[in-house]
Amino acid sequence: MEPTDFDCVVVGGGHAGASAALAAVESGCVNVLIVEKAPNDWVGGNGYFTAGAFRTVHGGLPDLLSIVRNVTPEQAQKIDIEPYSIDEFVGDIMHLGDNKPDAVLVEAMVRNSRGAVEWLARVVDVPFMLSFHRQAYEVGGRQKFWGGVALSVQDGGKGLIKADMAALKKAGVNIWFETPAVRLIDECGEVTGVVVHKDGREVSLRASSIILACGGYEASAELRTKHLGAGWERARVRGTPFNTGDGIGMAQAVGAKLVGDWLGCHSTCWDANVFADAGDRKLSNQYTKSGYPLGIMVNIDGERFVDEGEDFRNYTYAKCGRAILSQPEGFAFQVWDANVTPFLRKEEYGDDVVEKIIASTIEGLADKMAEHGLRDKAKFLGTISEYNSAVSRHRLENPSLRWDPAVKDGLSTQSSTQSLAVPKSNWAVPMDTAPFLAVKVACGITFTFGGLAIGPDTAGVLSESGQPIPGLFCTGELVGNLYYSNYPGACGLTAGTVFGRKAGLGAAKRAGK
Repeated sequence: MEPTDFDCVVVGGGHAGASAALAAVESGCVNVLIVEKAPNDWVGGNGYFTAGAFRTVHGGLPDLLSIVRNVTPEQAQKIDIEPYSIDEFVGDIMHLGDNKPDAVLVEAMVRNSRGAVEWLARVVDVPFMLSFHRQAYEVGGRQKFWGGVALSVQDGGKGLIKADMAALKKAGVNIWFETPAVRLIDECGEVTGVVVHKDGREVSLRASSIILACGGYEASAELRTKHLGAGWERARVRGTPFNTGDGIGMAQAVGAKLVGDWLGCHSTCWDANVFADAGDRKLSNQYTKSGYPLGIMVNIDGERFVDEGEDFRNYTYAKCGRAILSQPEGFAFQVWDANVTPFLRKEEYGDDVVEKIIASTIEGLADKMAEHGLRDKAKFLGTISEYNSAVSRHRLENPSLRWDPAVKDGLSTQSSTQSLAVPKSNWAVPMDTAPFLAVKVACGITFTFGGLAIGPDTAGVLSESGQPIPGLFCTGELVGNLYYSNYPGACGLTAGTVFGRKAGLGAAKRAGK
């Protein structure tokens, strides 16, 4: 007979849940269980589908070399990574969120970020590396990192989850797959367990602490429409199909406070030709299409609709999906010429990854794009002509500027003689060299921003009155008030680790360890 009494039960077996369980064991818990709604074939939650990138405070290259595994001393002499401070990290989140995120919660995450990745490297044995393939360009013979992120994991999210699972096995933490949590056990305002559905029946699990780490509601078309609005039923689910808001409902039933941006989510440019209701376990994050800062994006009427060069991709990609979804029929085209296509990442734009639309002339490209949904070829050709003219006029006034994808180079479409209604603020170069390339993209949703209120120091779930609910903790994408409207890339895995560690420590304290 399987045990039903535990020191701690974690609901959700992704990276955040694994971090919480491992921290609980490290802090003294003996009987720790993870219950996971998904089958074993879908292990890892959304973390599996990420690029494995971690945004963290650091002191520059020397600080990171101690935890990465892919840099030789010779290579290190040709790498430029600027330090990333607490103020910069906090500032990025607050700025992109229009100063609406909970500043205390944000600072708690940021201040603990460097310790979290160190813990992952030393305790969990996560194989960190410098992200040359995603976060650096070679400029003048040197690898120049940009956008505040340099750290990722070998084999991305797949490698991260592999390390998590190995660490859980070593720590003696069991995972019950295909075991969805049904409701929390509430006794006089204290959470004392969770009811799960296992092998066709309900089972009551008793524990001094329950840690919710089961994600948001992005995989529920019904809840997306309810909270995000009409049209969001058309969004492509980038990751697990099992994040359908279960944790929100269970927590709300015991009086938890809901906070954050319930109109917002992390959404990005996604391959328009892939399955809509779940991510792909093989190609996973390769369906992201983040090369738009190097080119332009147009809708099916041939019109640009975003400033592709507003900032580094890290600071704009999470809102681009919403912009695409709002366009006619909910898709768009990314377009480049031969001068910049060599800088597109092969893992996203390789011949075996994405359907490419290629032509030797812009007119020929328009004809081929029409076969894929472009409905106004003349408007598209006019957009290209107007864009090229604006780029050329800006260059005439700024002859000293040079294209550099590793910095915000100031090459734009705005000058004293011509300015576009939708500017391109950086990396604007003429689109005039064959062959020309286009890729069709849609909106891919990653996770939702609305969630539960937690204590910044404990990760304990708060009630409507703002008081901790004894026995209930939360981490991962279920935490609310961290992001509004937009999101600096690579925060999610970091936040899941930071608050997972806090939750695990809190669970151990409640178990008397």
